[in-house]
Amino acid sequence: MFADRAKIYVRSGKGGDGHVSFRREKYVPDGGPDGGDGGNGGSVILQVDPGKNTLTDYRHVRKYCAENGEDGGKKNCRGKNGKDIILKVPEGTVVKEAESGRVIIDMSGDTKEYVLLKGGRGGNGNQHYATSTMQAPKYAQPGQPARELDLFLELKLIADVGLIGFPNVGKSTFLSRTTNAKPEIANYHFTTINPHLGVVDLKDRNGFVLADIPGLIEGASDGAGLGHQFLRHIERTKMLIHVVDAASTEGRNPLEDIETINEELKKYNADLASRPQVIAANKTDAIIPSEPEAVDIDENGNLIYNDKEVKDPIQLIRERYEPQGIKVFPISAVTGEGIEELLYYVANELEHIEAKPIIFEQEFNPEYEMVSTNEPYSVFYDEAENEYVIEGPRIEKMLGYTNLDSEKGFLFFQKFLKENGILDELENLGIKEGDTVRMYGFAFDYYK
Repeated sequence: MFADRAKIYVRSGKGGDGHVSFRREKYVPDGGPDGGDGGNGGSVILQVDPGKNTLTDYRHVRKYCAENGEDGGKKNCRGKNGKDIILKVPEGTVVKEAESGRVIIDMSGDTKEYVLLKGGRGGNGNQHYATSTMQAPKYAQPGQPARELDLFLELKLIADVGLIGFPNVGKSTFLSRTTNAKPEIANYHFTTINPHLGVVDLKDRNGFVLADIPGLIEGASDGAGLGHQFLRHIERTKMLIHVVDAASTEGRNPLEDIETINEELKKYNADLASRPQVIAANKTDAIIPSEPEAVDIDENGNLIYNDKEVKDPIQLIRERYEPQGIKVFPISAVTGEGIEELLYYVANELEHIEAKPIIFEQEFNPEYEMVSTNEPYSVFYDEAENEYVIEGPRIEKMLGYTNLDSEKGFLFFQKFLKENGILDELENLGIKEGDTVRMYGFAFDYYK
C-alpha cells in the first residue's frame, strides 16, 4: 500500500544540568566554584530526501527522539551536546500538529530543511553565579526540558498535471503510453492504489510532470473509498486531464461521470474545481461496434447501427463542455490516436499558467506556541542598575528556544511579550523609549 500519511511522535533532547562543584587542590584550601555547564539537547530536524517518494518508513517506526545533553562536570567541564535526529521525508510532505491539524511546515519549494523542535539549552554551572557577596554558590541551573509533539505527515504529490476520472477509464494506460512510468494495468477497479508520476517529453516544447491519481468514486469528498487519500494528491497540480470512458464500456454515461467527479472536486476543495481542465474522451477505438458490416453513416454524419441511429458520444461531450471553455480531445490510450495533439495542447496551456508553486502556509509554530502560559513571570524596575527586569520560568523557556539574533525570532518574541501583557506592565512602570530592559543574559533598549 502506498504510504502517503503517517502519525508519529517526536521529542527533542533535554538540556544537561549545570554542575555544582568547587576547586579541591593541594595548597588551595578555599577554591572557587568550578561547576561546568550542561550540554545542549539535540534538535529534531526535517530534511527533504530526493530519493524518497513515500512515507512508508514512518508507518513502521512511529517514535523519534533526539539525544539529551550531558550534565556538566567538575573542573569547568562542559557536558557533551546531544545528537540531533534528522527525519528524511519526500518533497511535498506537509507536516501538521496532530491535535489541531494546523500546518507546521510544508517541505516543498525552497524549504529543504527545517528545525522542528530545538533541543533544550544546557544549564549553567555554579561558576556563573559567584559574586562579591556569594563566593561559594551552591546552585547550578538545570537544563531546559525536552519538547514533544504528535505529528501528522501528509504527502501531497508535486506534479504539473493530474489525471482524474473514474476507476478503469484508462488513466494508467494513458500514463504508460505518454511517460516512462510503469503503472500496473488490468481490467478491474482500483488497479491503481498508488499515485504514479511520469515525465512527458515533447519535441520543441517544455515537458511536464504528469500524475496518475487513483480512480475517484462518488462520495470521495466525504471519504468514501480512498477518497481523501486520493484527492490530496491533486491539490498542487496546475491543470487537470479528466479521462472519461467515451465508449461506455462498463455501461456508465460519460456525461454523468464527468459531472460526478467535478462535483466531488468542488466539495473537497472549491479551488480544485476551478483549475484549468481538459477532457480526454478515451476508448474511441471501442465506440464503433464490433460488426463493421452493420455500421453505416447517414448524410448528417450520424452513426447508423442495425438501422438505428447512434449519437456520437464525442459530439455529445463537446456540445456540453466546449461552450464552458473545456476543450475535448477524442483519444485512444490503447492505439495512441489523438494523444499527441492533447499533450501539445496541455503543454501550451501550462506555459500560460502562473508558475507560482502551491505552498501550504504555516499555521502552527512550535517554537513560539509551546511555551506554557500558566507559568509565572515578574516585571519590575531595578533602581540600583537603572534597568527594567523581566524574569520567570516562562520568560526563561522562551529565551531558550528563541533565536533573538534573527529578525523573525525577535519579532516573534516581541509578539510574545505583547500577547502576554508584559509590554503593558512595562508601560505601567513608566518605561520610556531608550530605557534598558534586561532578561537574564539579554539586555536591549526599549522602543515602541
